[in-house]
Amino acid sequence: MSLEIEIYPPVNGNQYVVLSGRLDTQTYEQLDDTLAPLLAAAKPTMVLVMDLARLEYISSAGIRCILQARKALAPGGKVLAVHPQAQIRKVLDMVQALPLGEIFATSAEADAYIDKLQREMLQGF
Repeated sequence: MSLEIEIYPPVNGNQYVVLSGRLDTQTYEQLDDTLAPLLAAAKPTMVLVMDLARLEYISSAGIRCILQARKALAPGGKVLAVHPQAQIRKVLDMVQALPLGEIFATSAEADAYIDKLQREMLQGF
């Protein structure tokens, strides 16, 4: 199975990406290549929201993609996972690819988290 990547226009400077299929040694370069220009042009506080509802499998190569995105957005930006299937969430939890507070069961939870982050940033100015 292949990997399908849907990129949505940025919302308030945040990027939304939907992954479908398998993120493994055969497909990770596709994700790296797709994310590279987004991450290079990212604002320091950008949030990359990865919808994983249709992701069926993730390997260590796929985890590496997520870790690279986190590193590229550090220290001010974030990578969030939304709708991960149980097996994907378990892998993310086991290898601590994302902090537990950055994996969400619903889009509403992720949106509330992003809203809170943006309010905190505005208060800091």
